[in-house]
Amino acid sequence: MKIIITATSNSIDQEFNPRFGRCEYFIQFDSETKAWQVFDNPGANASGGAGPLAVQFIADKGAEAVISGRYGPSAFSALDAAGIPAYIAEQGSVRKVLEQFLADELKTVNAPTGEGFHGGNPRQK
Repeated sequence: MKIIITATSNSIDQEFNPRFGRCEYFIQFDSETKAWQVFDNPGANASGGAGPLAVQFIADKGAEAVISGRYGPSAFSALDAAGIPAYIAEQGSVRKVLEQFLADELKTVNAPTGEGFHGGNPRQK
C-alpha cells in the first residue's frame, strides 16, 4: 500500500504538516517495499485550487491513503472522487504518524475538516 503523509520538510523524522493542499512536501511510504519517497507539493504555492492539484498529484503517484491534519472542501471532494481515503492525525513526526496509521490508531474522515482558502495562498496575504 502506498501511503502519503503531508510534511513540513523532506525528513521522516520532522513534524508532519497538518495542511493538506498547501503542505511543502508529500512523503510516500510503500508498505510492501518499506521504501520512502519525498515529493515537492505542486499545490503549495498555487494561486488557487491547491487541494485538487495536490490530489491529482498524489493520485498520479499511486496513493492508496493520505494522512494529514486538515482537508478543505475542494481537497476532500477530489480525494473522495479519486477513491483515496483520508486519515486525520494531530501531531508528531512523519514516522510517528505512519506508526499510528499502521497500528490502526488514526480515523478516516468522511467530510471536510476545515474551510477552504479561496482566492489563493493564505501565506501570501
